[in-house]
Amino acid sequence: MKTYRKSDVGYAGAVAAMNRRAIPATSVQEAVASIVDMVATGGDAALCDCARRFDHVELHPADLRVTEAEMAEARAAVPADVKEALAASLANIEYFSRQSMRRDWTGVNAQGCEVGERFVPFDRVGIYVPGGKAPLVSTALMTGGFAKAVGVPEIVAMTPCGPDGKVNPAVLVALETVGATEIYRIGGAQAIAALALGTESIRPVQKIFGPGNRFVVEAKRQLLGAVAIDLLPGPSEVMVLADESAHPVYVAADLLAQAEHGGDSVIALVTTSESLLEQVEAEIARQVTQLSRSQYLSEVLAQRATCLLVDSLEEGADIVNSFAPEHLVLVVRPELENDLLSRIRTAGAIYAGTYATVACGDFLAGPSHTLPTGGSGKSFSGIRADQFQRRTSIVRMTREAAAASLPYVQVFARVEGLDAHGESLRVRTQD
Repeated sequence: MKTYRKSDVGYAGAVAAMNRRAIPATSVQEAVASIVDMVATGGDAALCDCARRFDHVELHPADLRVTEAEMAEARAAVPADVKEALAASLANIEYFSRQSMRRDWTGVNAQGCEVGERFVPFDRVGIYVPGGKAPLVSTALMTGGFAKAVGVPEIVAMTPCGPDGKVNPAVLVALETVGATEIYRIGGAQAIAALALGTESIRPVQKIFGPGNRFVVEAKRQLLGAVAIDLLPGPSEVMVLADESAHPVYVAADLLAQAEHGGDSVIALVTTSESLLEQVEAEIARQVTQLSRSQYLSEVLAQRATCLLVDSLEEGADIVNSFAPEHLVLVVRPELENDLLSRIRTAGAIYAGTYATVACGDFLAGPSHTLPTGGSGKSFSGIRADQFQRRTSIVRMTREAAAASLPYVQVFARVEGLDAHGESLRVRTQD
């Protein structure tokens, strides 16, 4: 880990580097634009070509969709305890969704017009479940689970297959658990293009959800407009803001847990305590040797991890807001916690207190772990139930409400030079 104290020459630069904006590299933009164009013009054949080039797997158009026979094989292969864990997570997601779902309402405004909103599920959504270093079973739940809770009738899943052309059985069972109606073995930017634009065998969706690598995120950005998207969730990241009350063993464990996500992950510790910083460094060195991916973790920590020693927690909170972390672990003295929570505005999710861990949020707690990354938390929030609902406003007017509204509408019509607007209401108020 790279450690910076106020006295270090590189400290100011390290703090400045924490202020990020989610702007893709030109090379990524160009590569994704080429893939999107391939899928737009080549359809299923282009998806198979991309699978050959990027995933090193031979597929034919008839192979793209996961079959019922494969689903039956997956059900038989997945142990009962995995299915029980999936059910427990989904139950929490559905509970959380019930609290945050938008509900229809009506009211009466000052002129007597009845106004309100109606919320209905999208008809057809796409969810993307990355493959990469691990089978992200939890991501199937943390995207599709919300679609299921809201009542989306068609849930189309995209997830990459292995070189043998097979999708991880636990991922398939997780997708079935959340009610996926179609599952395709396609990954990368090409999967996003297929969801947005459609191909011969895949009908386009109305909105796309889910995280991915920088190419997946850029494809969502480029196709916004052709399709709605949730947010821009890229490679995982965590920031820990802690004072001397934090337990170094727990902090080290949280940093290592997020380092497991890969070389593009970002890991940061911001603390007011020199002692904690030194103990966390020692704990990381000790714990990493006990983990199955020790060499891989050591490489990620060396390249992508930063520790900052700050003078105050308020300064730390400013760094958090500048960084806009996907996950923030906040471990401070209890009497300071609420004040700091009120200062922090840009974190995708906050895990407050000694025993709150990102891992529980990733797998089980209920809120989605699909969160904004790369600084996009300054503009986006994480996935939530109401993103799977389409909103429509409703206005009803009596003749009396029309008459009470007319003077104001006529003013606007005059100012904007749109006299037909004013007339369309005036004629309703005449005998």
